Amino acid sequence: MSDTTRDTTRTVIVVGSGPTGLLLAGDLATAGVPVTVVEKRPHGISNLSRAFVLHARTLEQFDARGLADEVEAVGRRLGRFRLYGRLDLDLSALPSRFNHLLVLPQYEVEKALQRRALEAGARFRYETEVTALTQDAEGVTVEVRGPGGDTEALRAAYVVGADGMRSTVRNAIGLPFPGRSVIRSVMLADVRVTEEPGELLTFDAVGDAFAFLVPFGDGYYRVVCWDRGRELPDDAPVGLDEIRETTRRALGRDFGMHDPRWMSRFHSDERQAPAYRAGRVFLAGDAAHVHTPAGAQGMNTGLQDAANLSWKLAAVLRGHATDTLLDSYQAERHPIGRTVLRSSGGIVRAAMARRPWTIALRTAFAAFLGTVGPARRKALGQVTGIGYRYPAPRGSHRFTGLRVPDVALAGGGRLHETMRGGRFVLITPEPYKAGAGREDRLAVERWASDRRTTVLVRPDGYAAWAADGADARAIEAAVAAHVG
Repeated sequence: MSDTTRDTTRTVIVVGSGPTGLLLAGDLATAGVPVTVVEKRPHGISNLSRAFVLHARTLEQFDARGLADEVEAVGRRLGRFRLYGRLDLDLSALPSRFNHLLVLPQYEVEKALQRRALEAGARFRYETEVTALTQDAEGVTVEVRGPGGDTEALRAAYVVGADGMRSTVRNAIGLPFPGRSVIRSVMLADVRVTEEPGELLTFDAVGDAFAFLVPFGDGYYRVVCWDRGRELPDDAPVGLDEIRETTRRALGRDFGMHDPRWMSRFHSDERQAPAYRAGRVFLAGDAAHVHTPAGAQGMNTGLQDAANLSWKLAAVLRGHATDTLLDSYQAERHPIGRTVLRSSGGIVRAAMARRPWTIALRTAFAAFLGTVGPARRKALGQVTGIGYRYPAPRGSHRFTGLRVPDVALAGGGRLHETMRGGRFVLITPEPYKAGAGREDRLAVERWASDRRTTVLVRPDGYAAWAADGADARAIEAAVAAHVG
C-alpha cells in the first residue's frame, strides 16, 4: 500500500540523515511512531565529515539513550583546551559525568545513531530527493524523486527538515534564512603528520591566519585553517603547500603534514530561520541555524534540537498531548540557536582580530575568563550546552526549565538509565504510585539522598515541574498535565 493510501495520521517524515535527523528518527521509532527518513545521498556514511566534537550535554543525551559508552569507547577525551594561545579552559569542574570534550568524527556519531534508528524500526529511503512539499489541516504531502528518476508522493502527519544549510524543506515552506558569510575560503584537510602535536586539540591565531589540528584516531588529523589574504571561491583548488604555509603562520610549525586523503575549501555563515515551525513542518539542525565552527557547537546544537522536538511529536501523535505542545519547540530552541550564533561568532571574530585595540580587547577578555570563576563557568556552560535552561511559567518552582543532572536514585540506579526509552521520570522523596495506564511513558523513582523536592523530568532531561512538599493530589495534577 502506498504512502498516499495508507493511514498516515500518526507518521513523521524526516528529511535528512545527518546526526540531527538520525537522533530524531531513532527517538520517534523508539516511541512507537512510524517514521521515514528521506535522504538524497546514497546509502553509506562518509568519513569526510566536518564535525568532530561532542560536548557534555550531548553526551548526557546519548547516555539517556544508551549510546554514551559506545561513543566514549571510540572517541578521545579532552579535559582541557587552550584558546588564543593563552586562555586555558579546564573542564574537570563541569557539573556532569561527562566533564570533558569527546573528540569523535561525525561519521562515528552517525554510525551509532543510524544503528539505533534501524533497530527501533525507522524506515530509510536513500537516493530520494524532495522536489515539492504541500500541507493542509490533516497532514503534509512530500513529492520525491527516487534513484531511478520516478516520482512519488509521500504523506505524513508532520515533516521535519533536517536537510542542512541549503534545506529544500525550508525553501518549500517559504522561510527566509537571513544572515551573512563571516569567513570565506576556510580550508579543510585530513592529513598524516610526522610530528605529533603536544595537545589533543591544537589551536592558535595570528593577525592574518588561524588554524587548529585535531586527531581522528585512525592516524589522520583534521586541519582547519584560514588565511586572510587568500579569500578564494569554494570551488578553487586547495594545495597541501597552501595548508602547510597557513598552519605554520598560525601555529608556528606544520607538524610535517603529508598524504592528504581529502582537501576542500568552504565559507562559514551565520544564519538563522525566523521560525522553526510552519504549520505541520519543522526545521532542525543546520536547516534552522548555521554557525561558525568556533566552539564546535553546530552539530551539538542540532542534536539538542532533535532531543527537544522528538518527545513532543511522539506525545502528540500518541494522543497524550495536544498540538499546542509543539509550539514550545520554537519558544525553547530558537533563543538558544541565537545565543550559539553570537557565542561562536564572538570566538571566531576574536581569533581574526588584527587591529591593536581588538587584540588588546581579546587579551583582556581572555584574562577575565581565566580569573573570574562565574564568568568562566557561564561561558563553559554555554559552549558545552549544560548551562542552558528553558522558559518556565510565572510562579514556577526554581527548578522548572532547568537541566536535571544524572542524579543517583534509590536502589543504585541513575536518572539517565531510567530515562531510556523516552520516558518521563518522576523523582519523589516518598513512595508514590502513578496512575494506571502511564507505565510505558512514566517511571517513578525516589532520591538516593534526603532531598525533599519532587521533580518531574521530561524525556529530554529538563524539569517539567517541581515542588517542595507536594502532596499526592498536586503530584497527580502535574503528571496529568505533562504526561497526559
